[in-house]
Amino acid sequence: MPLPKKNKYTAEEYFALTPGADRHTELRDGEVIEFASPTTVHQDIAGSLYSEIRMYIRGNKGECKPFISPLDIKLDDYNVVQPDVFVICDPSKYDDKRCYCAPDWCIEVLSTNRSDDLIDKLSLYQKHGVREYWIVDPENEKVLVYFFERSELLSIYTFDSDIPVGIYDGKLCIRINDMI
Repeated sequence: MPLPKKNKYTAEEYFALTPGADRHTELRDGEVIEFASPTTVHQDIAGSLYSEIRMYIRGNKGECKPFISPLDIKLDDYNVVQPDVFVICDPSKYDDKRCYCAPDWCIEVLSTNRSDDLIDKLSLYQKHGVREYWIVDPENEKVLVYFFERSELLSIYTFDSDIPVGIYDGKLCIRINDMI
């Protein structure tokens, strides 16, 4: 359902206009952005990452909670995003409807919105305090990892690499090719 034309929406207006939306939409600087449906490869990788992270957290009786898209994250009054996979370590920052903070860790799997994840979301996540950001590129079998707590530089891994998770001090390593 197309939204009525308006110059800029607030997060609260966006939530009121998109309850139970059947399309993947986000709010960026007050503008509603619609995305195409993800590919099967995209869903396979995102689902596998979510499962791997969830098993690690449960196996270690961790406090953090993993989530998978679609679930709204209100970053501020004009930005609502839906990362493919994300982890929040403070339960006071989410309720049964949505999350109200920058996640500790966001993962985006590239598909049709490459520049959005590589440029726009990188900047948005860094600005709002995401601790770690992974960009998984199935086309080139690479994972770009930003661990903002330690550096603004990125690390690049192949799908055959053991990729250490920064928010877990490298105790969790993920190899994409072992999951797909």
